[in-house]
Amino acid sequence: MERKPLLSVTLAIVLLVAALVFSTGCSKSESSAKNNHKTLYLYNWTYYTPESVIEKFEQEYDVKVVIDYFASNEDMFAKLKAGGSGYDIVFPSQDYTAIMMSEKMLLPIDKSKIPNLQYISPLVLQKATYDPDMAWSVPYYMGAAGIAVNKKKVAQYERNWSIFADKRLEGRMSMLDDMREVLGDALVHLGYSVNSTNAQELAQAKKLINEQWKPNLVKFDAEAFAKSFASGEFWVVQGYAESVFEELDSSRWKDVDFFLPPEGGPMYLDSMVIPKGAKNIDLAHQFIDFIHRPEIYAEFLDRFHFPASVHTEAAKYTTTKPFYNVEDLNNYELKNDLGADLEKYNDIWQSIRYVN
Repeated sequence: MERKPLLSVTLAIVLLVAALVFSTGCSKSESSAKNNHKTLYLYNWTYYTPESVIEKFEQEYDVKVVIDYFASNEDMFAKLKAGGSGYDIVFPSQDYTAIMMSEKMLLPIDKSKIPNLQYISPLVLQKATYDPDMAWSVPYYMGAAGIAVNKKKVAQYERNWSIFADKRLEGRMSMLDDMREVLGDALVHLGYSVNSTNAQELAQAKKLINEQWKPNLVKFDAEAFAKSFASGEFWVVQGYAESVFEELDSSRWKDVDFFLPPEGGPMYLDSMVIPKGAKNIDLAHQFIDFIHRPEIYAEFLDRFHFPASVHTEAAKYTTTKPFYNVEDLNNYELKNDLGADLEKYNDIWQSIRYVN
């Protein structure tokens, strides 16, 4: 009996709060509708979306762009498969683009809405055998992970993948926590394809990593390697140039030797795709077209000191020197979707990554 008044007061408060929330929500919705603002949702890699480009797109199209970031294709794919969509554009690498195509996770590209596709390099489309006609994806950038060396700490070294076997650098190095990258490096160093499914070749790559490379590594790291390199904890890291240099003041760049081992390795081709469930399909097409406007794409290249690997005209508008050249990619190979053979890689990686 004594609780009835308390319940009545509580119910009254709940109803009042609900009314206020509903009223506030309506006013915001009405305000957004009145201003005709739209929001474009992107899901991209870290260190991969220039703020200046996003701001220009927002101003030109009177929209808001919201970006979430992922550290690996596996994380991105798992989130989308679990229903974590709501994104209008996602930026997968080529093997996962192929997987998403086969899993029917993508909406088709309407090329009539993207006139700037005329600037996509024919060489890139030739390499994109999984989608050479851009029916489901539009190339964003083609590059490769390389090796960054702190020249102030390391005076002499081999400029190839064998640097990770150097006992002098034990406890001062890391490689990416990325199965295809690390196994691909080992396969290439042994003279094989990064897409090999040959059991003997894969066994040799596993042995090389476990016996010669892994004992010298602090860890496999795909997220904090650049920060660890910048702090001086690591002297040699496998990683992406844009990540490494983003963490360093430009005054320190001269102390870094970033190179792509000339023997080759895995190469990536990241693309823009529109996932099923996207709410702003026309706006997504406008963004893709905007990115490939030559002067805008040049701004993207300048921001991260990239070479113009996928665009035929943007280099004419760039103002910075890239951290590596398109020619450095000559011996590099795209990582293909391995299909059922991916399980072979998973088993080997488990024995490398999680077994002491």
